[in-house]
Amino acid sequence: MPSERTDVQVRAGAEGDLEALTDLYNHYVRETPITFDTAIFTAEERRPWLLSHPVDGPYRLMVAVAADSQEILGYATSSPYRAKPAYGTSVETTVYVAPRAGRRGIGTLLYQALFDALAGQDLHRAYAGIAQPNTASTRLHERFGFRHVGTYREVGRKFGRYWDVAWYEKEL
Repeated sequence: MPSERTDVQVRAGAEGDLEALTDLYNHYVRETPITFDTAIFTAEERRPWLLSHPVDGPYRLMVAVAADSQEILGYATSSPYRAKPAYGTSVETTVYVAPRAGRRGIGTLLYQALFDALAGQDLHRAYAGIAQPNTASTRLHERFGFRHVGTYREVGRKFGRYWDVAWYEKEL
């Protein structure tokens, strides 16, 4: 069931969103250390990612769109935490909000819809890695009950410098 405000709708991601989702992600690849990807993607290169998030099950893609224009304002995902079978009840979650859509509560709407969609799934924990510093993401995760469990120091190198990643977990 879609989550709605007067100007924003949150729904499951669909094939028709691929180009806009790729463009949004590529902004973060080019401009920020929030993702440790360093080369932009084509939509076709991102298609397997999109297809790995079906409309049901533990691996979801929720998309926030402007109610009037259907412009993509952001997305949230749950993905496998690690490939080994014993990690099967854990997911890694993430949120990306379009730069022009920040500070409007889009991340909150996306995470609420994502965790509502995950309710009842055979999941035990959600994990989130947050490149530091990122106060807005830290606040969002803490608002949803994530707690800091550790920090990997200088674990990624991008833009000619090393970045820390703080790890958070949440019981599901």
